[in-house]
Amino acid sequence: MSTRGTIKKGLRRRLAAVSAMAMGAALAVALPTTADAAAAARVDNPYVGATPYVNPDWSALAAAEPGGDAIADTPSFVWMDRIAAITGTEGRRGLREHLDTALAQGADLFQVVIYDLPGRDCAALASHGELGPTELGRYKSEYIDPISEILADPAYSSLRIVAIIEPDSLPNIVTNAGGTAGSTEDCATMKANGNYEKGVGYALHTLGAIPNVYNYIDAAHHGWLGWDSNMAPAGLEFKKAATSEGATVDDVAGFIVNTANYSALKEPNFKITDSVNGTTVRQSKWIDWNYYTDELTFAQALRTQLVGQGFNSNIGMLIDTARNGWGGADRPTSAGPLTSVDAYVDGGRVDRRIHAGNWCNQSGAGIGERPTAAPEPGIDAYVWAKPPGESDGNSEPEENDEGKGWDRMCDPTYEGNGRNGNSMSGALPNAPVAGHWFSAQFQELLRNAYPPIDGGNNGGGDDDTQAPTAPTGLTSTAKTSSSVSLSWTASTDDTAVTGYDVYRGSTKVGSTTTTSYTDTGLSASTAYSYTVKARDAAGNVSAASSALSVTTSAGGGTGTGALKVQYKNNDSSATDNQIRMGLQLVNTGSTAVDLSTVKLRYWFTPESASATFGTSCDWAVLGCGKLNLAVKQNGSAAGASHYLEVSFGSGTLAAGASTGEMQLRLNKSDWSNFNEADDYSHSTATSYADSSKIGVYVGGALSWGTAP
Repeated sequence: MSTRGTIKKGLRRRLAAVSAMAMGAALAVALPTTADAAAAARVDNPYVGATPYVNPDWSALAAAEPGGDAIADTPSFVWMDRIAAITGTEGRRGLREHLDTALAQGADLFQVVIYDLPGRDCAALASHGELGPTELGRYKSEYIDPISEILADPAYSSLRIVAIIEPDSLPNIVTNAGGTAGSTEDCATMKANGNYEKGVGYALHTLGAIPNVYNYIDAAHHGWLGWDSNMAPAGLEFKKAATSEGATVDDVAGFIVNTANYSALKEPNFKITDSVNGTTVRQSKWIDWNYYTDELTFAQALRTQLVGQGFNSNIGMLIDTARNGWGGADRPTSAGPLTSVDAYVDGGRVDRRIHAGNWCNQSGAGIGERPTAAPEPGIDAYVWAKPPGESDGNSEPEENDEGKGWDRMCDPTYEGNGRNGNSMSGALPNAPVAGHWFSAQFQELLRNAYPPIDGGNNGGGDDDTQAPTAPTGLTSTAKTSSSVSLSWTASTDDTAVTGYDVYRGSTKVGSTTTTSYTDTGLSASTAYSYTVKARDAAGNVSAASSALSVTTSAGGGTGTGALKVQYKNNDSSATDNQIRMGLQLVNTGSTAVDLSTVKLRYWFTPESASATFGTSCDWAVLGCGKLNLAVKQNGSAAGASHYLEVSFGSGTLAAGASTGEMQLRLNKSDWSNFNEADDYSHSTATSYADSSKIGVYVGGALSWGTAP
């Protein structure tokens, strides 16, 4: 990476890059008695050769935890998450006091998060802020301007100041501002009024005029923007903000990914190019057609794309590794079995979240790589943007004067929404308001750290080290062709049991705070083995229950042919005026199939009103021109009086290949509403899964699925 170019207004000078001798070295924490009073020279990578500031407020909380002294001297970011934080709040220094303390430590690198946009975090109530959607003027005059005035004080000119600009803002405009299952009215409002772009642009322009400030724009994480449909639009959105309110790309030192999130730095046990029995890793439920498996590959690819969209060629990337270690006893050491691509990925992924969209106080997480300068090509540093032990949000409603709401994704009993594939939240119980100290989370992060932390896993003293008793009486209370319902007898503990983890084979499929759980998305007539483990607030985990084998009901088998169909629900509402779906046909056989002989049937009932229909193909890998769509009557079968028939004009499907995604929709000619909830083929699955209630016909004979 070369030195950065000349910056506007003559405030910045072009300087030679610092020596590469420090490349890859861990960020040292030194405490000399005096600070260098000379102004900080502008460098290409502010982390190389730097002595970073250790926040004493966080350090004291960490050191007070059993084993916490092992990491208490680790540098992390200071969060300016409200106007009051600038001057200081109870138990926490203000910005100027932090900077003075940094000088007293002898640090020459200070890290701060700029986080108080109008309408802040329109997709997560736990992170809502104090400023309303239209209060851009207050953001500028009461928040950014006072911060800028402090940072520009010549007393701090010897510090390299790294500023993360507004996490969870611009990515929300790309993915959550309309037309998707994860959209919110708040995000649509912020997209319409443009105050995210204007606020970010003003922050970049104002702070970027200070010679020793390095701005890094937040760029979400691979489980948010890693799809081709999101990544390129995100780059355009970043460019739009970086050229608003007087800002230019010269005000951007780089970008940061995984801020306050849990996405694994590296997935060592499989690659995005792997395939199992002809099915690619991208088709697994966990990856869900994403192009990236981890944050490192995503960050490097995003950097390349951003340079291609007009950002300076020497921008660097930061990766927040404070909570993405995923170590402990459950860390896989190899890929899963080759029985299916899902088993291969789920058995081998080190990220043990239930869904990659889960973000709040995640159970089982661990501290990741320690802050490190220039660890990989294009990466300026691994950093701890989110200090371990600071809550993501309260697990139950709680009044506060910080403008922070209650988000159900922080509730361990929540069964999810469109943004996380309608999965359990995976959140820890008994969590306080966002930003407040969460001891149980800190202890869990310490225990599960990867790389492991010396002295971090042996709390000792009066710590709770007794695990709950193993659950007993595991039984199946119900089953269908695609689900198994379980219950068990409660465990006991010397303090209290806080939850249970349910395993299908060696894979954790979910967590619950009750003594029952339903596992879905299964195959018909298939045997599955289940165990359950209990855990307490200290993170102690019981031995597994006795294993229970359950065979799902018949009624959705693969038929006798070599084709199967996979389905994804693209409709966030079951009662609107369209049925929207994603389908893909997969050849599981050993020979090619003539597509002209194949037809798919999706069964539904239109309820009432119009007897004629409109159909559309919005996008298909094969090309919409190669598909024929028609709605036909099917008699009076419950939930299946009609079906959408999909046929192919020509072509062949090779052995082990897939047609790729086909995005389809249908409507009644009078545009009256459907009620999809009772439709035979309808499912709530928001990622591709085998669908036994959609038929595949070859030469007129049913080859896959079960007809109504």
